[in-house]
Amino acid sequence: MEKVDDPRIENPGDVILKVTSTAICGSDLHIYDGGFPQAKDLIVGHEFMGIVEELGSAVTKLKKGDRVVVPFPISCGHCFFCTHGASTHCENSNHKHYGPEGDLMDGKGGALFGYTDLYGGYSGGQAEYVRVPYADVSPRLVPENMSDNQVLFLTDIFPTGWSAIDWAQLKGGEVVAIFGSGPVGLMAQKAAWIKGASRVIAIDPLNYRLERAREVNNVETINPHDVDPIQAIRYMTQGRGADVCVDAVGYEAERTIFEKFKATINFEKGTSKVIENCFKAVRRGGTVSIVGVYGTPYDNFPVHRMFDKAITIKQGQAPVLNYIDHLIELVKEEKVILNDIISHTFPLSETPHAYEIFKKKEDDCVKVVLKPWM
Repeated sequence: MEKVDDPRIENPGDVILKVTSTAICGSDLHIYDGGFPQAKDLIVGHEFMGIVEELGSAVTKLKKGDRVVVPFPISCGHCFFCTHGASTHCENSNHKHYGPEGDLMDGKGGALFGYTDLYGGYSGGQAEYVRVPYADVSPRLVPENMSDNQVLFLTDIFPTGWSAIDWAQLKGGEVVAIFGSGPVGLMAQKAAWIKGASRVIAIDPLNYRLERAREVNNVETINPHDVDPIQAIRYMTQGRGADVCVDAVGYEAERTIFEKFKATINFEKGTSKVIENCFKAVRRGGTVSIVGVYGTPYDNFPVHRMFDKAITIKQGQAPVLNYIDHLIELVKEEKVILNDIISHTFPLSETPHAYEIFKKKEDDCVKVVLKPWM
């Protein structure tokens, strides 16, 4: 934790937000652990909301005192991608490293709050104040009768979990297997029920997270330490496999010593094991949604299995702006509860401790909310 200067209006479309709630995301750990390089100091955090304190001269849709929730992608609102429902690929927000290539160290997509210089270098929301650019585009007003905790996760993890299920185009009655029962996995479970799944299966190596999944989402659970999850899913689906598999883990899945050695030899970060398990567990002609984060290529990637099984694959950053207005209504109408996954709440001053227990999965930590003015 460090003291830094308060943010200032830099462009006419900016607002300064007094942050009332923010959260630690699994993606923040990618920076914390060095998985996504960041050479200089940066305020991290892309899940935040707050009160408008100051406005740039061009802002027309907000006023001082408005309470807003802010999606994690930074979108200009008028480029090709922003006007074609793909705002995470905004051509104008990531000034230094944007491009069509998608390379490791350049040619990236649109900017993200608090997510390294490669994604725009914008200060994030794990702070008392934050500058929000293009403020007429993304922030959404919060209904007065709704608490921060009810809507905070509309910033990222609920739209991300929703994307994973929406991409699969459920017709009703599908079996959905979700690898990872952390915050995003829990949100994908909620989305699967809303979208009409007949069965939702959660796979995770930590029993306390599976217990939370059963408690808040009424799902079936599999611990891969107890049973082979691929065989278990096939057994539960008459040998076919799940209609939809979701990777809500990313490259930081549990690994054996051999897998760590292989990754070192191949200059890989983490493992693609969860994607490969999804390809095995999904039925022929099924869909795999990948919302877990990956940052390097992987050797021996099973393209043969993708082809033979005719698997449909969707992946990427969640296009929050495509969904947020609908999702706010779901929360408002009490068709979904988001804050039941919160396990810990701390003042901002205890952020270092919060990161430690979240990273090490101590004290049954599922999701941490930070309150800058607590």
